[in-house]
Amino acid sequence: MPKKLFASLLWFFAGILITSNATAQSEADSTANGHKLYAHIEDSFYNAMGPQSRLYNGERYEFYSPAIKGNPYFMLATDWNQGTIVYDGFTYKNVSIRYDLYKDLLIIPLYKSFLKMSLISEKVASFDVLDHHFIYIKTGVSVSAGFYDELYGGKIQFLCKHDISMQTEHNFNGSIDSYFLPATDYYIYKDGEYTAVNSKGTFLNALKDKKKSLQQYIRANKLKFNKTDKERAMVALTAYYDHLTN
Repeated sequence: MPKKLFASLLWFFAGILITSNATAQSEADSTANGHKLYAHIEDSFYNAMGPQSRLYNGERYEFYSPAIKGNPYFMLATDWNQGTIVYDGFTYKNVSIRYDLYKDLLIIPLYKSFLKMSLISEKVASFDVLDHHFIYIKTGVSVSAGFYDELYGGKIQFLCKHDISMQTEHNFNGSIDSYFLPATDYYIYKDGEYTAVNSKGTFLNALKDKKKSLQQYIRANKLKFNKTDKERAMVALTAYYDHLTN
């Protein structure tokens, strides 16, 4: 954990300990060595948190200026949502989460603190929030490293990359407005490769070994690939493809 953030958390925790535990105060008064108190606070922090302490490892996070229009968080979240995180090999349940799409960072509040922190993305194997399961992909030929929404996971995967860019707009009075602009890209992961599938044609080409059967399934189930129904249709087709290859 970065030293400044870790020190801030420890000294905040120290305030709780000192207020609720006279022993901590007496130790502070009885020693001239500040390092001893710091070590005591650190030990108390880890003892109080137990395995959960491993989660508090990342960078301090600052919210965006309210002057920026729009919302950069997944599902336009304006508050924390409870979720599960697999972090550095450990599973943490009922954690307050926000997913920052613009910076591609997972955010949590610090333990009993007003501070917020972003987790180290490479250590987040997966997280679940708002009925969505996200996995971290480290590398790929046609995808960048980051968090991907796993919409279907079987022998093949159907993934969605939620993204947001920040745009600027010049006004007639000379002022400049900034706003968040969302974007969505879809991928099939099959035979060790990621393929972008943002249309009906590219989706069917990615699964061309069963293309005829998939086309029949589309007609039989009247699947639509318009903006509203495209994701639902692709999930259904991915599941059907998995069924065909059993």
